[in-house]
Amino acid sequence: MIRPLLALLSLAALTIACSLGGKSPASSTEPGVLFSDDFSSTSSGWDRQTTSEGATDYADGVYRIYVNDTNVDYWANPGESFTDVRVEVEATKVGGPDDNDLGVICRYVDIDNFYFGLISSDGFAVIGKVKDGEQKGISSDGMEPVEGINQGDATNLIRFDCVGERLTLFVNGTQVAGVADSDFATGDVGLMAGTYDTVGTDIHFDNFVVRQP
Repeated sequence: MIRPLLALLSLAALTIACSLGGKSPASSTEPGVLFSDDFSSTSSGWDRQTTSEGATDYADGVYRIYVNDTNVDYWANPGESFTDVRVEVEATKVGGPDDNDLGVICRYVDIDNFYFGLISSDGFAVIGKVKDGEQKGISSDGMEPVEGINQGDATNLIRFDCVGERLTLFVNGTQVAGVADSDFATGDVGLMAGTYDTVGTDIHFDNFVVRQP
């Protein structure tokens, strides 16, 4: 069974906010780390938006994406730029349906052009892209069932490698999707979460790290 992808909507764009400029990026002295954030500081550069439709904001030492609308994804970016990266984050579902999606963005050029790697809390995964505003799955047509995801109200370690033309998605150390694509070479990173037919997806992200591959 393949689950179709959702409509994409930047909550920051919805509220006419800018995600670039005037930022103080988080940093790490660990070798190979290009950017890191444990979200203990609310000034590390991520979007801060709350509306009736949801929220993308810091919350008690994590970064929260809450989606109170159906069949839509929200995302957030720290305002950085990288080429080849290995992006990792701990993602915990704290509310809403298991029929959701959550994951990581790389090579975010603008609202209409970027890659994403997503899993769901009921065991699906996909790598996809938005190009010229058109969204599509590229590892498969939509989200496919995979092994290795901690389902339900659980934490998963999501890793998205974007190295040259190769895009690879891992969950808890297990590769769940991989594909080659050459449309985007550089860009920002980010976080993403969404709903299908039931509102209330509530994901807490922590220990976000961008490494050299």
